[in-house]
Amino acid sequence: MTIKPLIILPDPVLRKTSEPVARVDDALKRFADDMLETMYEAPGIGLAAIQVGEPLRMLTIDISKEEEAKEPRVFLNPEIVSRSEDFSVYEEGCLSIPEYFAEVERPARVSVRYLGLDGEMHEEEAEGLLATCLQHEIDHLNGVLFIDYLSKLKRDMVIKKFTKAARTKRVTA
Repeated sequence: MTIKPLIILPDPVLRKTSEPVARVDDALKRFADDMLETMYEAPGIGLAAIQVGEPLRMLTIDISKEEEAKEPRVFLNPEIVSRSEDFSVYEEGCLSIPEYFAEVERPARVSVRYLGLDGEMHEEEAEGLLATCLQHEIDHLNGVLFIDYLSKLKRDMVIKKFTKAARTKRVTA
């Protein structure tokens, strides 16, 4: 397994729409293992393939608590098929926007259809943190970041901060 480098804001790759996974094979399963290892190392609870530079409709999630056994999940070609009318607010962060957190309001429950690594279609209802994490990661597959849910002023401040940091890093490198 290999830890992949994370794509960081303002890299335009994060705004790309990801392509569907065509088939489940050994190479894809190895990539899923790499994504999980990268997510755990970061550390994070979710990771979309685009965040490691692969524009595939694939994401990994593990919302287990530190003291619990790991529960890695892989979702291929996930799509939200229904959303609740009630909302919940969670403080979100993102491995591609390190050390920045903000409260985001999203539907409290979603129904998600996806292909599993077993090659079978699955559908499940999610609520709470899992629902939030699925929505956050599926947004990545569509080129949407959690900061897009913030006010224009807050979003512009975050983008400006990360753009300046990227410029500074290029100059000193």
